[in-house]
Parts: sequence; C-alpha cells; structure tokens
Amino acid sequence: MKALQQKNDLPVRRGRMAGRVGLVTGGGSGIGRATAIRMADEGAVAVVIANRRVHEGRMVAAECRSLGVQSLFVQTDVTREEDVARLIQTTVECFGSLDVAFNNAGFQERRAPIEVQNNSVYDSVFNANVRSVFLCLKYQVPVMAAQGAGRIVINASVSGLRNPNPGLSLYSASKAAVISLMRSAAMECAPRGIRINAVAPGRVVTDMMLASGIADMSTVAASLPLRRMGKPEEVAEAVVWLVSDEASYVVGHVLATDGGFTAS
Repeated sequence: MKALQQKNDLPVRRGRMAGRVGLVTGGGSGIGRATAIRMADEGAVAVVIANRRVHEGRMVAAECRSLGVQSLFVQTDVTREEDVARLIQTTVECFGSLDVAFNNAGFQERRAPIEVQNNSVYDSVFNANVRSVFLCLKYQVPVMAAQGAGRIVINASVSGLRNPNPGLSLYSASKAAVISLMRSAAMECAPRGIRINAVAPGRVVTDMMLASGIADMSTVAASLPLRRMGKPEEVAEAVVWLVSDEASYVVGHVLATDGGFTAS
C-alpha cells in the first residue's frame, strides 16, 4: 500500500472539513458513500471508509482519492469489537488523528408482521444498528477526548422518532434506542470537547430502502410534503454541516432530513 501521510504533514484544504480526518462506517454505498465523497469535496485531509464489502469500499476510497484526498479502506464488521478497535487504531496510526466520525452502518429487516419475526432477525437488527454505535463510540471517544475535540454524527431514522412503517417494528425500536444512546453520549462527552449529534433520514432512495418491501415508490413520494423522495447526497450535506464549525453550538440534536415528513 502506498505510504500515507500524517495529518500535520499535509497541506490544509478549504471547506467545512478543512484540516480534518474523517471516518465513515457503512461507507460503501448509499448515504455513507455520499457522505464520504462530500467530506472529501469539503476539504478533508483524509477519509477512511469502513465497510464489510471489499469491492464497494475500495471503489469509494478511489472516488475520494480522485478528489485529491488521501483515502483508506478498512474492511470492517462494526458489530465485532475487534474490528472496530482495529479500525480506529488504523485510522490514528495512518493519519495521526480522528477528528470526525459518521457512524452510519445499519440494517433493516424485511417488512413483516411482528409475530413472524424471530430471534435471528432481532439480533441482526439490534447488532447492526445499536451494538455497532456503542462499539464505535467506545473506541472513538477516547481518541477524540485525548485530542481535546471531535465531532460524531450517528445515522438514526425518522422511524426512531415515530413509527411510520408497519412491518418494521424491530428497525423502529432499534433506531429509537440509537437516538437515546446518542443523547446520553452527547451529554457525557460535550464537556470533553466532543460534539455528538444524529441525522434522521426519512424516505431516502438507498439500496436498503429498495430492499425493504415498498411496492409503490411513486405513492410514497406523493404522500411527502415535497412530493419526492430524498437523495443520499441531501443527507450527506446535513452530516457535513453538523460536523462543521457552523454547527459549533449544536449538541445532542436529531436533525430530521426527511422532506418534512415528521412535521406533517
């Protein structure tokens, strides 16, 4: 692998991520991919892509490098503690710091009534959506606290604020847990200079949404205030704003990137 440069050895680029090392879990597709690319475009000195699927992760890292940013792919299963520990250690060893993290990886069960779900589905949903966030925070916070600063955004969902999705009870419950975990961590970490917030996407067109069993996307879009579905890039903009200096007084907040769904 080509030698990587520490953050302090790199020229500072302009943008909301200027001078910062960013990390995106679940960065191989959808909102994660869009956010990684947006971080690179906003002046990050380095972007680390964590993903289970190797091909996708490497492709996004290459896209970031095409924007003139150092980028590293680390194959990671964020439900495994040893993988998360290695991810954070690798990031710091390669680039000298971890300034921004977007804990995005997640899983949504196939739409079905609660009585036909089983323990295996429950474990898959809660491990991917809640355990992963806990593990990421466990290893990200000490690094950021030692630096005296850090910014973390967690990908929640409007389903954690209210449940608009019959048949996705486990997903909704897991995202409510994520929001509660985020708020508690935000209160613990703010005095140490670490700002933690969340985004709550609504109807955003991603592979996970397309696999969830929605039969008629046009009907869903017509029911939204903006009369259209969201794009991953629109959520990425919100994430990058939350980690920027422009959001310096925003802590423990859930920013609904939902086209007005929760307001309607």
